[in-house]
Amino acid sequence: MFNNFTNFTFFIMLMLGTIISISSNSWLGAWMGLEINLLSFIPLLTNLKNLSSTESSLKYFIIQALASATLLFVILLMSFFNNFYFEYNNYLNVILNSSLLMKMGAAPFHSWFPEVMEGLNWFMSFILMTWQKIAPMILISYCMLYEYIYFIIMFSIFIGSIGGFNQTNLRSLMAYSSINHLGWMLSSLMISVSYWLVYFLFYSILSLSIIQMFYQMNIFFFKQIFSSYNNFPLIKFLLFCNFLSLGGLPPFTGFLPKWIIIQNLSITNPALIFMMVMLTLITLFYYIRLAYSAFMMQSTDLYWNNLWISKFSKTSIVLNFFSLFGLIFIMMIYII
Repeated sequence: MFNNFTNFTFFIMLMLGTIISISSNSWLGAWMGLEINLLSFIPLLTNLKNLSSTESSLKYFIIQALASATLLFVILLMSFFNNFYFEYNNYLNVILNSSLLMKMGAAPFHSWFPEVMEGLNWFMSFILMTWQKIAPMILISYCMLYEYIYFIIMFSIFIGSIGGFNQTNLRSLMAYSSINHLGWMLSSLMISVSYWLVYFLFYSILSLSIIQMFYQMNIFFFKQIFSSYNNFPLIKFLLFCNFLSLGGLPPFTGFLPKWIIIQNLSITNPALIFMMVMLTLITLFYYIRLAYSAFMMQSTDLYWNNLWISKFSKTSIVLNFFSLFGLIFIMMIYII
């Protein structure tokens, strides 16, 4: 009971740190909110019965501490140079952007993200992919350098697309998918915070629908899907349709936020959106390749005995329905 109460307290502190960070009217207050968020998230990651989880929490702490130290150092320098040397502010803004990008795991500061994801359970992975990106994203909208962010967008989408090739660990694949979506989120943030919020909400719901299926079926590797669900093609169908929706393939729901970004950026920056779409097609390619392999391979190897096929919760059904058919209903509402 004490352990559950302690975890609940840490979750409250986690949310409170994010709220403090995004509602602060000074960079020092934003830094304090990020630190509260970090110090409350580390105990949630740590599991003394699981060495890989403890290793992931240590890696996460080292990277976040480095990014926080860099952020604090830049805040102090900016307060000094504002009174003396204005020409140095652009260089400091680059470092400030880089520290926030490191906190969220955007490329080229992404190396820690898949390694940390590999040692976490599915619930902590979902928190790391979604909630932990809110505060850095909002803060980076205050000091965004567009020329620098163009490079980060292209690099994040490229790394997220290429990094998913030949991945057998589902958590690593979701990590690279998150890096890919970070590029799209940053591009939506260049338009407005409202577009970013729409994209982030859709991404969170789609990620939750996939991760909840992984959690309920207790699977962590693609080989488990290939070998253990030959008699349950509907489960494979739902899983890989969710992947295609997350990749942004029409007519699934995941295409809608990308459609909104494409519509807006195609007018102001057509070259950028062209490269983003072309690189995202790489992600769809290996998702389709994995789906084809899963349906074609026949094997009798089992990796566990308890298959919770018939115990999908109502939440899973609703999330899968939204992931696959949400775009149709949204378009119907728009037409009406």
